[in-house]
Amino acid sequence: MKSDGASAESKARPADGGSRRKPAAGLLIPPPEERLFRGIAVSPGIAIGPVFDTTEAPAEAPRRHIAEDQVEAERQRLADAAALSRKQVGKLKTRLAVLPEEAQEELSPLLDAYILMLGNSRLLRGAKKRIGEELLAAETAVGDEAEAIASAILAAKDDDKAGLNRRAAEVREIGRRLTRNLVAAPFKTLKDVPQGAILVADELTPADAALLEPGRIAAVATEEGGADGHTAIMLRALGIPAVLGCHGLTAAARRGDVVTLDGAAGTVALHPSADTLAHAKDGLAAFARERARLAKLRRLPAETTDGEPVELQANLEIPAELPLIAQAGAQGIGLLRTEFLFMNREDLPDEEAQMLAYSQVIEAMGQDCVTIRVLDWGGEKDMEALAQGVPAAVGPNPALGLRGIRLLLRRPELLEEQFAAILRVAHKGHVRILLPMVTVPDEVAAAREIYERVAKRLRRRGVELPEKLPPLGAMIETPGAALAADAIALEADFFAIGTNDLAMYTLAVDRAEIDVAHLYDPLHPAVLRLMQFAVEAALRLRMPVSVCGEMAGNPKYVPLLLGLGLRALSMNASSIPRVKQAVRALEIDDCARFVRRVMEQSDPKRIAELVEQFAANPRTA
Repeated sequence: MKSDGASAESKARPADGGSRRKPAAGLLIPPPEERLFRGIAVSPGIAIGPVFDTTEAPAEAPRRHIAEDQVEAERQRLADAAALSRKQVGKLKTRLAVLPEEAQEELSPLLDAYILMLGNSRLLRGAKKRIGEELLAAETAVGDEAEAIASAILAAKDDDKAGLNRRAAEVREIGRRLTRNLVAAPFKTLKDVPQGAILVADELTPADAALLEPGRIAAVATEEGGADGHTAIMLRALGIPAVLGCHGLTAAARRGDVVTLDGAAGTVALHPSADTLAHAKDGLAAFARERARLAKLRRLPAETTDGEPVELQANLEIPAELPLIAQAGAQGIGLLRTEFLFMNREDLPDEEAQMLAYSQVIEAMGQDCVTIRVLDWGGEKDMEALAQGVPAAVGPNPALGLRGIRLLLRRPELLEEQFAAILRVAHKGHVRILLPMVTVPDEVAAAREIYERVAKRLRRRGVELPEKLPPLGAMIETPGAALAADAIALEADFFAIGTNDLAMYTLAVDRAEIDVAHLYDPLHPAVLRLMQFAVEAALRLRMPVSVCGEMAGNPKYVPLLLGLGLRALSMNASSIPRVKQAVRALEIDDCARFVRRVMEQSDPKRIAELVEQFAANPRTA
């Protein structure tokens, strides 16, 4: 190529614009050639940035035997390492409150499983036995037992190979954690990751993923890992572009090297050429344009092409998310989960503390509606302040035990204090109160009696309350509640359908249980028929009804929800722009015809096909 007058040195600059070192003779070192690594596309998005390598040095644990008189000392070392490991995992759990709901739902049960494995588990019992019978050092015993259990899991006859791999990986991860604590080897640290860096590691465990800051890390690339693992699910939930299984990357990349990553294509380019860098910048620009285009929707109404308004609200986990809700253009908060007030603390929040938290949210939302769900404790939620007083809530099957409204009616003082805190700030905005885990009309009636009693007490004290008390609604999240919706509607002021739990209870599937997670399907005809029954029960009484589960945030499901008669959807704030875009492209009559076709189906796979087809071309209904 002919010179355009620029100096030879400027032409030899690498794609990242940095200067090249010169050898002693003054000759330029040629820029490194681009190397393309292909891996597994895990989380979409494009990133350009410097490598930050976090390759963890292996814990040095040479195989070691002990003398008979050292057995008890080794067993004590193992017990101490297990206690330290439980403490470390407990600290990880405290970070969950700042993560998105999807990430919490994925990681919380996994960390609970880790804690169980660090208790009186097969792993620790087996390691203790090996210490005594084989006279092995604690770290050797742990390694042998963890590998034996993992190998047995992988050898099981099961078609769900991904599930077996995850279970084996969990056992090995706990074995590694115990070993590192036994030999005092440092863990991977993510404290010093610079802004905009691309994290490159041999492997990223789910526990490591819990430490990531989505606003700081541009992307993640690892040597190991797959699309179905816990780490992959976590990275998608956090919205971090990621490619896993990039073999050879960690050996080739050095801290500070520039890379481009395409999380949708599953590629990582080390030392990208000018063309590759330009292509990546174009991709980033296209993403920014798409984001800007969606941002413009913030000022436009959420209404269908035939003028039918749809209310798009946000689910709120913690008050820190309020700026995201404002940016998304939400028309209020359809579900404020109050569990954040009770988690990670040894004592219960009093009425004043709760009142201040609710006031912050209500004032921030102005006259937009805020639906506050009272405490929903039970199932997978771990609240130390409550656990000691209600041991039944952590029984053998917590999902079917004392949780939600059942707990609150058993401990009415909790409900009274929460009602009082909400009522004391209700005059500052538009508030609704939601009861979780309702299954029979009597639960709503009993809660309303407490509600009205608290309101009368506050009025006698001279507390300012709205002339008309905020509406009291019921969550529809079990098959029993859906089938009894017409009776519950006579006691409640509004419904909110929680599709996550409704699907779980209908299909007897826990999404966090790897052996059955593939059976979880919100498009199962049984789930859709239960939703239809509940919606029709509400509409017959002209009662407000909304959806606040994950279905509400999926643009592909919007035609289905509108066709069922729903006109209020509550979702994670980040989903609102795309859902609004979907709403504005639909016509209600098309959605109604589409739902009639769907409800005729008995095969979930066929329903999924119809949903995909309609999303691609709404006029095919």
